[in-house]
Amino acid sequence: MKKTIKLSLVAASVLALTACNQEAAKPEVKEVKLETEAQQQSYGIGASVGNFLNKDLADKKELGIELDQELMLRGFKDALAGDAKIEEEKIREVLTALDESVRAKQQEQAKAAAQENLAEGEKYLAENAKKEGVEVTESGLQYEVLEQGDGEKPAETDTVKVHYKGTLLDGTEFDSSYSRNEPTTFPLNRVIPGWTEGLQLMPVGAKYKFTIPSELAYGERDLGKIPANSTLVFEVELLEIVKPKEEAAAE
Repeated sequence: MKKTIKLSLVAASVLALTACNQEAAKPEVKEVKLETEAQQQSYGIGASVGNFLNKDLADKKELGIELDQELMLRGFKDALAGDAKIEEEKIREVLTALDESVRAKQQEQAKAAAQENLAEGEKYLAENAKKEGVEVTESGLQYEVLEQGDGEKPAETDTVKVHYKGTLLDGTEFDSSYSRNEPTTFPLNRVIPGWTEGLQLMPVGAKYKFTIPSELAYGERDLGKIPANSTLVFEVELLEIVKPKEEAAAE
């Protein structure tokens, strides 16, 4: 059995399902009928591929890769008729090369975006450090006391319960325990360095605002909602230092 070419490559050859560019000599296509289940299934397959292609081609265009839709249409029709002008081995070869080109351009784009995020973060940190009430630690962590507490401060080995909201520099919220309406509990030595350091400055009951340089956050990792080299802003309430069960029982 011939090896199946993955959808991301094959889809580029079936643009005909959405392009509908009819040759001038051919009659117009009649109105589509979707009365039976088989008709709906057939149309659904075409629409599904068309939706995929619409996004896929737009993504490639953003990378500077524009494909010839007329040749896609011709390739689809020829293959459907069993008369493809390129052998299957060659098809795999050229489409694999296309995938490699796309990946290379995506990597270039990601690298440029990461450098831009780093520069924006450095600029923001420099300006934020000048604001009244903002303190800067030796590591570069910036914090501001929004509400002071009167409880004890946690140690690095403690487990804490907090409420928090995290945003990017443009104000985009990427995570929030407030939105979930449920505080978060975690060991302080198992989170990003900016949190490990910052929460040790806070007495229980306090609310601080942290501006965390990328090297104290997620660094060069791209986490989707948090792009690579992002400087992050957190508002954190320290609700409780969670005691081990045996210690709590002894009390």
